Amino acid sequence: MVQSSKLKELSFLVYGLGLSGRSVINFFKKNNIKNFKVWDDKKKNIHKKYRSKNLTHTLNQVDYIVLSPGVSLLKNKKINKFEKKIITDIDLLYLYNNKFKSIVVTGTNGKSTTCKLLAHLLQKNKLKCSLGGNIGTPILNLKNLKNSFVIIEASSYQLSHSKFICPDYAIFLNFSNDHLDWHGSKNKYLNSKLKIFHLQKKRNFAIINKNLKKKFVSKKFSGKLLFPKIKDYRKIKKKIKNQYLNSNINEENMSFVYTLSKLLKISEKSFLKAMRSFKGLPHRFEIFLKRKDITFINDSKSTSFKAAESALCSLKNVYWILGGLPKKNDVFKLSKFKKNIIKCYLIGKNINFFKNQIKGRIDFSITTNLKNSIIKISKDIKLQKHNNKSILLSPGAASFDQFENFEKRGEEFKRLCNKYVRKFI
Repeated sequence: MVQSSKLKELSFLVYGLGLSGRSVINFFKKNNIKNFKVWDDKKKNIHKKYRSKNLTHTLNQVDYIVLSPGVSLLKNKKINKFEKKIITDIDLLYLYNNKFKSIVVTGTNGKSTTCKLLAHLLQKNKLKCSLGGNIGTPILNLKNLKNSFVIIEASSYQLSHSKFICPDYAIFLNFSNDHLDWHGSKNKYLNSKLKIFHLQKKRNFAIINKNLKKKFVSKKFSGKLLFPKIKDYRKIKKKIKNQYLNSNINEENMSFVYTLSKLLKISEKSFLKAMRSFKGLPHRFEIFLKRKDITFINDSKSTSFKAAESALCSLKNVYWILGGLPKKNDVFKLSKFKKNIIKCYLIGKNINFFKNQIKGRIDFSITTNLKNSIIKISKDIKLQKHNNKSILLSPGAASFDQFENFEKRGEEFKRLCNKYVRKFI
């Protein structure tokens, strides 16, 4: 383990100039860590003072490589043989500062919402906290961390390269196939997420989905193991009176938040009061419009079928927009909720993949894009006599075939629904 006092004596290569890479450079400058170089495969306008002139030489000479989360060792032959040297911005936080309590959240689905819920809960109960990581704010950009809680959303990309992460409270929400093209296999993907438990001591807490118990025990981790119980949360769910949180889609997230609230000795009364004022994140089961008995839901963040499944399970009479760039080895299991779906509308450039998954199981139309889907739904919905209908964008796939990101996809969906809303009535 590197001592924080020794960081100034070490040498580093910052590989990748995304948000996290730039935050690492600023961190080094601020803390007078001078022995570092910078490399980015695409950006050539790096200040000559920091630019690595010979990448191979620098890789061999430095003590550590601070790698951008988006860089896969499978796809980058330049650095994959230096894996033992690779660390992340999260590692630097732990190496340099140990005067805070950390809550690290990972999982395939629900990380951002859970982190936001936790931050809201702590703030409403006057507990000092900061939130960063994969949720958008680089962890090294957070300030005034002394004697506070630091909530970190940790992606598998970040954890795959991490070596010094040691949470006081480690939360592993759920696990399903995702990012297999980046990690190479389901087992490697899982092992990257399990890194949040590697350095935990007996005084630390490991809060995990019960389905992961066997794997956790086999690794002989030291953290105190806890399993959130959804049935315990359901007992108080009706008291929250928050439309966003009352849906079934958030039960898993909320059971973890409720479990942690007890560990932090937050009373049930204070927990309920905080949750009543929580507002959901955009593009995560976002109910943004209602007209008569029709509810419009933007769940563009659903980039795998498992994520879409959560939304479909919590609704009935659904007009479902599906499609995009499918995840490797993703399989659609419709049996549990196909009765909830009135019709499906296929978009994107991978129509055949999704068509083969649902053909003969649910009614569908090929609409190619969001605009055509909205117009077709507005016509179809008038032919049905069902009450309490939902128009759901939960594409179960990445957005990059048609959009820059899931946010752009969600915003376009909302714009079109608002534009054509009169066609539904």
